Amino acid sequence: MDRIDPHATHAAPEPLRGGDQGTVPGGAPAGAFDPWRYRDQAGVADSDLVGYKVEATDGGIGRIDSASHEVDGSYLVVDTGPWIFGKKVMLPAGTVNQVDHDQRTVSVDRTRDQIKAAPEYDETSHSDPAYRDQLGGYYDETYGALPPGTAR
Repeated sequence: MDRIDPHATHAAPEPLRGGDQGTVPGGAPAGAFDPWRYRDQAGVADSDLVGYKVEATDGGIGRIDSASHEVDGSYLVVDTGPWIFGKKVMLPAGTVNQVDHDQRTVSVDRTRDQIKAAPEYDETSHSDPAYRDQLGGYYDETYGALPPGTAR
């Protein structure tokens, strides 16, 4: 039987790159952030998420009003209730960390402040490519503000 050298460094497997998702469960995607695609490990799998509670990393933000499973265009629209004066926010699918179907909760990997500071949601422009580029770019930039040790 071979012995393991305790002084040797053992490399972790290479994270998936490109359009694939990261290898760290619950972590942010590896490689380039794809805002409009749910992560494989999130547990979405074409589920109807309308009515689920949404939890940011530091607390609840509201309930899902509508959800999309468009190929390369998936998102959640969250009714924030009294938190942001009854406004709605649009969260790209790539921000979803995990879905707990038993608790009917969706966890996203952003803080309440990051979500509140996102480009304002307008029901008439949610499918506009310029708005989607702006929103996707905003959430891509916020990965730099994630806590140390969080995988990207």
